Amino acid sequence: MPLDKAELIAQIINQLECELADCLVAADNAHLAATDDQSVAETQYDTLAIEAGYLAEGQAKRALEIKQAIANYRQLTIREYLPEQAIGLGALVQLAGDQASGQWFFIGPAAGGYKIALADGDEHNSITIVTPQSPMAKALIGLYCDDEVLLANRVIDEIERVQ
Repeated sequence: MPLDKAELIAQIINQLECELADCLVAADNAHLAATDDQSVAETQYDTLAIEAGYLAEGQAKRALEIKQAIANYRQLTIREYLPEQAIGLGALVQLAGDQASGQWFFIGPAAGGYKIALADGDEHNSITIVTPQSPMAKALIGLYCDDEVLLANRVIDEIERVQ
């Protein structure tokens, strides 16, 4: 039975939205710290307000990145892969050596490194998100089911299933 990609994408978006909420709170707190009366420099070496300002700016940039990632996932076309199609963005890939453990890779537009757990009947699957910029996705993109996967110029496994 194929894994439900719509559920997978919904879970990714949910994780991103939680991360965005946390990021916005952190950005607000850093902004408040940067503009607080207690943060006024008492000497030329007192940089608390400057550091809080940099932190607020970094958090705001991260919030924009997360918003873009959410938009990318909402625009992602969900499709099932046919044997004659090369692996690309939106593919769920399982290597032969990972079949027993239920480990999969999902090539997504953002959120590389996220891990999602999905149930497929009685089986539980662990899905790692990889982006097209990652070494693993670069090794997978363009391949087909039953191809050998080369990573760092060595064969690491064979592609077992693509959805």
